[in-house]
Amino acid sequence: MKAVRFHEVGGPEVLRYEDVDVPSPGAGQVRVRVAASAFNAADNGMRAGFLPIPIVLPHVPGYDVSGTVDELGDGVDGLAVGDSVIGFLPMERDGGAAQYVVAPADALVTAPTSIPLPDAASLPSVALTAWQALFDDGELTAGQRVLVNGAGGVVGKYAIALAKRAGAHVVATASPRSADAVQAAGADEVIDHTTTDVLSAVQEQVDVLLNLAPIDPEQFTALVAVVRDGGKVVSTTAFMATPGDEARGVTASTVFVLPHRDRLAELVSLVDSGALSVEVTRRIALADLPALHAEAAAGRIPGKVVVLPEDA
Repeated sequence: MKAVRFHEVGGPEVLRYEDVDVPSPGAGQVRVRVAASAFNAADNGMRAGFLPIPIVLPHVPGYDVSGTVDELGDGVDGLAVGDSVIGFLPMERDGGAAQYVVAPADALVTAPTSIPLPDAASLPSVALTAWQALFDDGELTAGQRVLVNGAGGVVGKYAIALAKRAGAHVVATASPRSADAVQAAGADEVIDHTTTDVLSAVQEQVDVLLNLAPIDPEQFTALVAVVRDGGKVVSTTAFMATPGDEARGVTASTVFVLPHRDRLAELVSLVDSGALSVEVTRRIALADLPALHAEAAAGRIPGKVVVLPEDA
């Protein structure tokens, strides 16, 4: 089968589009014929050696995947050959940037039926990130207020939709380029951070501040003032510390997304009910994945890109 792998960490040039053996599932595993994998910024960091994830080389990236169950390992229940599935795969194992991938059965759930199967690869880790940030770390509940800083990205729009569904009031920052999409996702208030001082624009303190932007650390610390006493600051920017305010009981946490099969299944149901919209901005061929990594190394990739393998 064809796969993209890196045999050493480094720049995008270490990625190879090559022939590898088709993997066989072990006990508790299934083999998935890949419909698509999704590119995430962490793929870039893992390839470059920036993220402390204990991968084994050579490594196939692409931990978000969609596809069709192709073969069952021993002891697998609840899945059958031919099932359409999506999953957030263990990041230390080979991912879905290939024609086939072996996955733990408990990492997979039934795919949405309302969208094309390849597009469903874009859902798992980003939607789980939004859920975890809001409800596990942020402890957001109905009637509370949340400020989503940097809401124009994919995680931000999932966070807005999930917060609104939970009965929260959502204040979001966005650039003019993404303001309409942020409002369409359900934000109650949209602040143009390119022309407005966010700190002064937030009229009423919030219960949760969710930061999704590569904000200056001093600005981030100042922004904590918009959080009420006893509130929460949550951030996905793992490269810098998340500030809190101990004197006011404002706690801080940084999100490192975790797999959660039941929540992923619920997210699928929200997609099929129309409560969540899955965003795919580009679709590329598997052979073009090294070029996408080069693009990511030179600057941020906007939106969500799914990677389509050739027919096996």
